[in-house]
This record gives sequence, C-alpha cells and structure tokens, in this order.
Amino acid sequence: MSTERRLSQKTIEWASAGIAKPEYDRSKVSVGIVHFGVGAFHRSHQALVMDNLFNAGADLQWGICGVGLMPRDEEFGKDFKEQDCLYTLVEKRSDGSRSTRIIGSIIDYKYAPENPTEVISMLANPAVGIVSLTITEGGYNFDPASLLFDSTNPGVIHDLEFPQNPQTIFGFITEGLRLRMDAGLPSFTVMSCDNIQGNGHIAKEMFLAFAELRDPELATWIHKNTKFPNSMVDRITPVTTSEDIEEVSAEIGIRDNCPVVSEPFFQWVLEDAFNQGRPQFELSAGSVVQVVNDVEPYELMKLRLLNASHQALAYFGYLSGYRWVHEAARDPEMVNLLMDYMDLEATPTLRPVPGMNLAEYKAELIERFQNPEVKDTVVRLAAESSDRIPKWLVPVIREQIALGGPTKISAGIVASWARYAEGIDEQGEPIIVVDQLAGELVPIAQSQREDPLAFLRMRKLFGDLIDYKSFTDQYVHALESLWSKGAHATMAELTGSKIH
Repeated sequence: MSTERRLSQKTIEWASAGIAKPEYDRSKVSVGIVHFGVGAFHRSHQALVMDNLFNAGADLQWGICGVGLMPRDEEFGKDFKEQDCLYTLVEKRSDGSRSTRIIGSIIDYKYAPENPTEVISMLANPAVGIVSLTITEGGYNFDPASLLFDSTNPGVIHDLEFPQNPQTIFGFITEGLRLRMDAGLPSFTVMSCDNIQGNGHIAKEMFLAFAELRDPELATWIHKNTKFPNSMVDRITPVTTSEDIEEVSAEIGIRDNCPVVSEPFFQWVLEDAFNQGRPQFELSAGSVVQVVNDVEPYELMKLRLLNASHQALAYFGYLSGYRWVHEAARDPEMVNLLMDYMDLEATPTLRPVPGMNLAEYKAELIERFQNPEVKDTVVRLAAESSDRIPKWLVPVIREQIALGGPTKISAGIVASWARYAEGIDEQGEPIIVVDQLAGELVPIAQSQREDPLAFLRMRKLFGDLIDYKSFTDQYVHALESLWSKGAHATMAELTGSKIH
C-alpha cells in the first residue's frame, strides 16, 4: 500500500483496516486547553487522555491547541499542521505485541515566535480554561540550589522590556493573564506536567516572581485568582526516530511524519485544583487519571524511584558499553544497583503512597526498563542532568544524611555522572555531553583527576553536599573505582553483587 499520501483529516479514512481512529467529529471540538511543549510525551499522555474523553462523547469544549516556543518546534509545527494535527500513537509491549491508533485531540498548533500576538490573544480567550506545560525541568528558570527565579535570563530581560512581544513561557502566560485581568475575566489554570517535585508550587513561584518584576498589581491578581495544581506523570516515551516514521507509515498505509511510540504503562496523578472547571479526567478509559487532594506521595515515589534510577542507569550503563536502555537494564549488576538504590536509599525518604504496593511498583520499574520494544536510548537518559540530578537525586541524599542513613549508591550515581562528564569513555572514545551547562561541566570534570571533589564543588547543583565528609568519602571512593576498575566493576563493588 502506498504511503505517499500524508495523514490528514481528508486521508484518515484511507488508513489500514484495524487502525483505531477518532470516533468523534473533530469539527465540533473547540479549544479549551492551550499546551506549551508539544513533544512526544505530551502526545503519548495528556493528548491521549483527551482523545479518550472525546471518544466517550465527553468534554468536546476541552480541545487542545499546541504551542511551540523553541526553534526546533518550527519544523515540527509545519509537519504537524500539514497533518491537521493528527498523529499515530503506538504502544509497544515487551512481548512484541502492540496497539496502534490515530489521535485527534490536538486541533490546532501555533509556533509562537511566528505570531506572538495570536498566541497571546488565544490565552486571553475566556473559552480557554487550562494552560498546560511540558517544558522540561529546565524550563522553569530557577537556580537548583537556591530555588530562586533567574531574573538575569536574557529572555526574561527581553520580556520585561517588551511585554507585548514575548519570547519566554513567562512572558506569554503573564501577558495573557494581564489581558484577562484588565478585561475582568477569570484566570485560567496553569497545569504543569513536568518532572519536578511540587511542579505546581514551583510553577506558581516562578510565574509570580516574573509577574512581580513586571507589575506588582498583576502579581497580586495572579496570586489571588490563578490555581497551579501539582501533578505526577509517568510514561516512558522515547524520541521518535526515522525508523519509527517508516514503520508506522507502512503499518497505517498513510505517511505520518509525527508518530509517537511509547510503553503501555500509563500513570497520571493530578491535584484537583482548577479555576474554571476541568475535563472529566476520571472517564478516560484505559488511561486512568487519579484526581487526588495531595499529589506529593505519588510524585516522590516516581521522581525518586523511576527518574533517579534512570540517572543511575544512564551513566553506569553508557560507561559499561550499553547504548540501549533495555540492554543495560538486563545486566544483573545493573539490576542489583537499581534495586539497592531504590530499596535502601530512596524508599526510606518516601511518604506513604495510598493504593500503591511499593515492592510491586519497583519490580515493575525494572520490567519497564527491560522492554526491548520501546528502544529507548541511554543517551536520552543522560541528557540535561544538571536539570535532573539536583531535583531527583540530591533530595534523597539530603534526607538520608539528615536521617543518618546510607548514601553509598547515590554517591556512586553522582560520581558516574562526573566520570561521564569528562567526555571520554572507557575505550577512549569521545562522549558528546548534552547539557545546557556542558561548557562548564566538562572542563570541571576533566580537572577532577587532580582534584577529585571538583565536580561536587558546584554548589549551584549540589548545595552543601561538599561539606559532609561521610558523603564525599563515598563519592571519591566511587570515582576512583570508576577510573581504576571501570563502571561495571564499580557497580558490583557498590552492591556486593547481591542477587535480588
């Protein structure tokens, strides 16, 4: 079957038999959600939930308009618009089975730098009740040590000077809220879906800090009128590859340049705190949303078990020679390392999690990491760790130090990041360090052969961990082992090669 025809509203009926399609009239869906950051995760997660609701005949007033801010979003936006914002979602199970469906819940897309006025006007539209965010951990513009808003950011400086022509997420959303305030309209809800503990609290603090710099009266109005619910989101969704595009296009019989591949696991825990109502998330069959009063126990579980474990897997895995997550996760030494970290160091820092069996959750995490069908890369997990380790792993270390508990595995994980950041692997081949602070991290890491604590001296990432000798001794021991014995032997040494 030819795949020269592009997926669109006109061609969707030509999709191969058995491919699930939207069961609703997309022309009757109106924009109620504006989403910043239309990456693969948003399309495998929040957009899936809304598609389920629309298929159930519910909430057609909560259609999604996606917004891109980054330069990379421009090319994606062109492809996406050509497809009328339709795309294919493929869920791949570890046994090789899969489910494939076309999603239609995103009904428009705008590249903000192209027409900022249009995006701001949409934010001011009273029909928009939710503005949601997947802008990555680094998108919230705060110092990881002090948690203070960075007012020196060039984009922030620009937006304060030219508020009607913004460049940052803060400028766009704040200007939209200003127009609503001036028009006497209710505020929309700002819903963060990023992997930060207390993501709603952090979003509120950062947007209020920006608004205070711009107009204290506006900041007061936002504080009184805008809700920022916390949420925990979970679904492993790797970057779409050219092979994925070809495979999916062949399967559905129409060319789709924007498919998404994910694991079957889905979780979304959301605080019930909204300004103008919300979709009936609980009705989303197959991708159930837990709407709760307190998200913190769930987010701590996910960030400190799954996300921090990903960091352990990334650096020990890469240095051990693995390039695919599922291959690294099937190494018995890696399993021991991850289970020791989760059982001995992370779990004691968690709160009771209603309805969750932590032993089963941790075992399921290992199974998810080992799924060969998802084809997640170790390099993806190793990117932007200056935004990740301070938010996911350092809090575990701090709490364990306060408790007088173990930190040996956590110290080893930080040391593996420092060793990776040297930019040379164990075979002498170059490592491309992908991090917004790479220009600073790599030279510091390369100096640590003379000063083993050089990496830990970056207080903006690690705060006062450098001041705790019990931790620094473990860190230096792990780093020296990584140099002398290599990553794989260091994993075995850290765990004693216990079989779980």
